Amino acid sequence: MSRYLKDIIKKHKSGRHAGIYSVCSASDWVLKAALNFAKQQDTIVLIESTANQVNQFGGYTGMQPHDFAQHVYDLARDIGLAHEQVLLGGDHLGPVVWANEPETVSMQKARYLIQAYIRAGYQKIHIDTSMRLKEDDRSIVLSGKDIARRAAELFAAAYDTLLKMGTPEEEWPSFVIGSEVPVPGGAQESELHVQVTKPEDLETTIQEFKTALHNRNLDRLWRHIIAIVVQPGVEFNDTEVRPYNRKEAEPLMQALKHYPGLVFEGHSTDYQPAYCLREMVEDGVCVLKVGPALTFALREALLALDMIETEWFNVIVDREATGLRYRLETLMQAQPSYWAKYYQGTPEEKRFKWIYSLSDRIRYYLPLPEVRQVVSQLLNNLRSETIPFSLMSQYMPVQASKIRNGLLSSDPEALILDYISEVLWDYQRAISLGLEARQRLPKS
Repeated sequence: MSRYLKDIIKKHKSGRHAGIYSVCSASDWVLKAALNFAKQQDTIVLIESTANQVNQFGGYTGMQPHDFAQHVYDLARDIGLAHEQVLLGGDHLGPVVWANEPETVSMQKARYLIQAYIRAGYQKIHIDTSMRLKEDDRSIVLSGKDIARRAAELFAAAYDTLLKMGTPEEEWPSFVIGSEVPVPGGAQESELHVQVTKPEDLETTIQEFKTALHNRNLDRLWRHIIAIVVQPGVEFNDTEVRPYNRKEAEPLMQALKHYPGLVFEGHSTDYQPAYCLREMVEDGVCVLKVGPALTFALREALLALDMIETEWFNVIVDREATGLRYRLETLMQAQPSYWAKYYQGTPEEKRFKWIYSLSDRIRYYLPLPEVRQVVSQLLNNLRSETIPFSLMSQYMPVQASKIRNGLLSSDPEALILDYISEVLWDYQRAISLGLEARQRLPKS
């Protein structure tokens, strides 16, 4: 399976249309939807966890790398997806979680982090040391040489671990270097107009990494680096999406042709139009990361079911509805830590962003026990009544049509998973562009 990613790069470099999308989410709903979609399409699925979500101390999910890996494989088994169809990736692995600590401390923890992901069998490792640490001067940009030097230290940890494990080189993971700007999860309002990475900056970054690896006698690892994260000109903020502009990105994409073993990894591809995803893969952005768009779809599905329950229970059935949205808003107001730094504006504007922001900070509240209990009650209520087709069609028209045509169960969990999978369709068509997919995509 480690060779699968390298084969994608070979196919792309030989002129064939090839790519993969990467689901970066810790949401069980999203993970189930992605795994189920892969089963339906009989494809490989790449699931990634970040250093914040999953690390040797548990991260905000409470899981270490081996825990997350086993969790994903268990979900796949329950769905009926073969173990061999699941790839695991580690995203933004480096000292980001401990950036406020001295370099000696934060980098030691980052080394342990890399080792834990390697030992857990992840097939794709993104090493990211682009963040400033405690002693770094905040008034200047962190130098590329320092970024590469620190990254080489983490590569050395990976290399030593692989050797100690006795892993054959053909089974070593694929590595990714570089980092997008701004930080993952969506831009702030003023950051939407991003600068496409300049070809000369790409060249400098690659050379600095090659030099840093050479200085540690790690030249052997360069052939396992398959991608570099750049800014191809895509981004989103609370309310807007900056679509991929092929002409604007052309100089960067032309520069990529000088590196036969590398493609680009695109972060923040969420909410991109389908034709943009297709063009990105054609141009060399062969790894498409998606996360917030999937939990945004989860939020849409849950609130659609909330409206269906409210309409049916409060008006017809004469039973009290669970009121999911009201309870979410009450919780977000009482516990603002997950959104306070990200949502600006008047109280009314912030309240709007709680629910509708594309950066989707609400995803951090959905796993909380009190919210999971409310969602469980909502689903149980909907299972206890026969919901009219007309009401389903009002709030979940695509799923209602599938139910009517015998393509989908009316169980609320099936509705949620199918709703999320509609986002994945755009990515699947972008990476496997057959005749049917091409006919469905608008021309650029």
